[in-house]
Amino acid sequence: MSASEPEYKGTTSTRGVTNHVVVDVVLRVILFVTALVAMIVMVTSKQTKLVPVAPGMAINMVANFDQSPAFIYYVAALSVACLYSIITSVLSILSLVNVKRGSTKLLFHFAILDVLLLSILASATGAAGAVGYIGYKGNSHTRWNKVCNVFGSFCGHIAGSVTVSLLPSIALVLLVWLSVFVFSKKVTTS
Repeated sequence: MSASEPEYKGTTSTRGVTNHVVVDVVLRVILFVTALVAMIVMVTSKQTKLVPVAPGMAINMVANFDQSPAFIYYVAALSVACLYSIITSVLSILSLVNVKRGSTKLLFHFAILDVLLLSILASATGAAGAVGYIGYKGNSHTRWNKVCNVFGSFCGHIAGSVTVSLLPSIALVLLVWLSVFVFSKKVTTS
């Protein structure tokens, strides 16, 4: 063990570290699965509908997630969350295999990156939710018409995706709390 990195003295030495790392890996897998599901639901939200524009005349209109910058940002944020969760899960598993070596630096980096990803994911979910709400309710002041009364399936996909995307945000909050908890244990035992 290097002199610059203190040994972890958890509740039951190595077992305490193992328990925290196992919880960390489980939360990162939950982050991956829920972000992937939310992304798939959003990407498959395409709906084509014949919309009447005049008596006896209708045009074929398509609603798709890539028609809104907020939805594109949302899918990009979910993609980053999926990739990040894969990379950090592998690193957590590797630290689980080699528990004796200190993982303070890794945990510190995870905490910072978890907070950064949480802010990105929360802002993307908020943006997608806001655009979805405008599509559902419209805005009479700006004369933005509702689209959910025409594209019901599309709006259902958006609502489902935004709802599911709250779960990866919760997983990230729990990961940040776990990091803070482990750091507090290290401070109180040293």
